[in-house]
Amino acid sequence: MYLRPLDPVADGPALHTIFGDPQCCLWLPEPAFADIDATIAKLTDWTTGFEKTSWAIARTPDGPAIGRISLFNTGHDKDVWEAACMVSPATRGQNIAARALSVAIEYLFATTTARRIYADIDPDNHASVKTFEKLGFTREGVLRGEWVTHIGIRDSVIYGLLRTDPRPSIPDKPVLVETGK
Repeated sequence: MYLRPLDPVADGPALHTIFGDPQCCLWLPEPAFADIDATIAKLTDWTTGFEKTSWAIARTPDGPAIGRISLFNTGHDKDVWEAACMVSPATRGQNIAARALSVAIEYLFATTTARRIYADIDPDNHASVKTFEKLGFTREGVLRGEWVTHIGIRDSVIYGLLRTDPRPSIPDKPVLVETGK
């Protein structure tokens, strides 16, 4: 498995299996995207905006994307970053998100002065909660009524990982393809 820089145009069609699926997008602020063009537009917006560290997960270096990992600085503190991930429905249950995130987290801590990475998760998104807990993130609290989403007003559960926190060993990590960033 590989992590490579995300290319919105090239990866958009494959990632539309995620971002065009209402069940996959249930916990996002916006509903699933109507078509591939909308997915490409949103990925372009994200990767040219606040996301400077965004990868496609693929089985081969040039293969189709089966998921997406993003670590981005939220702007309020240069050393605090947010993590996000999604994998295609066909790959669920294979520990792909945790394996890919572990590589991205190692890369971020090795190449920046980041001291903290956090995840903002809907409390009913049990798969994401489990993924971040596997990676050693600590549940820090709940922000009640934090998000206005396409399914209503939702709470956020915040998970955090400090640079100094112990991290569990994750087997079968993907290879990180040179990011150029």
